[in-house]
Amino acid sequence: MTTPKKLFIKTYGCQMNVYDSERMSEALGGQGYVETKTPDDADMILLNTCHIREKAAEKVYSELGRLKGLKASNPDLKIGVAGCVAQAEGAEIMRRQPAVDLVVGPQSYHRLPEMEAKTRQGEKALDTDFPEEDKFEKLKSRPKARRAPSAFLTVQEGCDKFCAFCVVPYTRGAEASRPVARILDEARDLVERGVREITLLGQNVNAYHGTGPNGSDYTLAKLIWDLDKVDGLERIRFTTSHPNDMTEDLIEAHGTCSKLMPYLHLPVQSGSDKILKRMNRGHTAESYLRLIERIRGARPDILMSGDFIVGFPEETEVDFQATLDLVAEVNYGYAYSFKYSTRPGTPAAERAQVDAGEADDRLQRLQSLITRQQHSIQDGMVGRTVKVLFEKPGRQAGQMMGKSEYLHAVHVADAQVSVGEIKAVKIVDSLTNSLAGELV
Repeated sequence: MTTPKKLFIKTYGCQMNVYDSERMSEALGGQGYVETKTPDDADMILLNTCHIREKAAEKVYSELGRLKGLKASNPDLKIGVAGCVAQAEGAEIMRRQPAVDLVVGPQSYHRLPEMEAKTRQGEKALDTDFPEEDKFEKLKSRPKARRAPSAFLTVQEGCDKFCAFCVVPYTRGAEASRPVARILDEARDLVERGVREITLLGQNVNAYHGTGPNGSDYTLAKLIWDLDKVDGLERIRFTTSHPNDMTEDLIEAHGTCSKLMPYLHLPVQSGSDKILKRMNRGHTAESYLRLIERIRGARPDILMSGDFIVGFPEETEVDFQATLDLVAEVNYGYAYSFKYSTRPGTPAAERAQVDAGEADDRLQRLQSLITRQQHSIQDGMVGRTVKVLFEKPGRQAGQMMGKSEYLHAVHVADAQVSVGEIKAVKIVDSLTNSLAGELV
């Protein structure tokens, strides 16, 4: 009996990278690999990288420096770099770190089996192309292992928006949508394996325009309504959206599709029209706020989430105050905020930068406001009854954890609950980052 080879994948960044890592693991599963939780006993190590944050590439090189020690003690170990840093840096990664055997971009990971075989012959393997073939179709045969009750499903990749701060159009390419039939096939397959909630992924997921039956053009809303008909699928979410692609049929779906959860991540980045124009966002603060009004008109209890960048080039205190005003008006249940970091090759990188200390101060003030909003909304859940999809045991004996419709983490002290069940839970306490409840 052949001893399986061990694969360790370290995933950085967004949910799409989590999805991609799963698919890379499946691709190499056909070559006899099984995943391991530690790099120490691995036969192959893959770093699935993200290029969004500052010094992303340098952090990868630092990690590779630590890993090359493992290769010194195990010459058969293969080390690979995947994802957006791989796409951006290409052969430079191998030049700077000779311990790397394989570099693969996010559009080419279906070629991993051939690339892995090449490394076993003592050759280096590099592929950062944007191939014409459908990587998802090449990887459509999945092992039929049971899955956690919540899963990601990529439906759209790439971006045509060219925000001044972002490298995604250069690392993920132009916007492309998967055909409807293939998405539905994958969704049914996930449900057969125990999945009850699917989060649809895309760099601009609400820009989805896939090919439907008879060559018809599908919007994200139409796709959601087709997924609504999948037996056994109980919950649908999607992320990340752009305000300019929030169509009326998608807004309406939030009010009428019972499987579409009352949670929406809709980044705005700034509350200042001047900064939004400098960012090339294509919308104003006012148009964003009116959009929120229409969404809440369709689904009054929807919980809003957002993204913010502070310290963007040329941002003044007046511009930052406009961001605070917008946050105060929207009242976010969640929000992710970052200090602007330059990305080489993007338009904003060439502009005059805001003082780092001032940017730090603004970030702290923004995060303080967001945290107060988050806690206030969580506190307001006490006494309410929510539906919780239970995903795993909690930290304490007899405790089970899951997520509510609003994506709040909820735990109950009841060992009789099974993973994958959806139960009505009355919220009895609001903690720092979770809610405590009792089964109804």
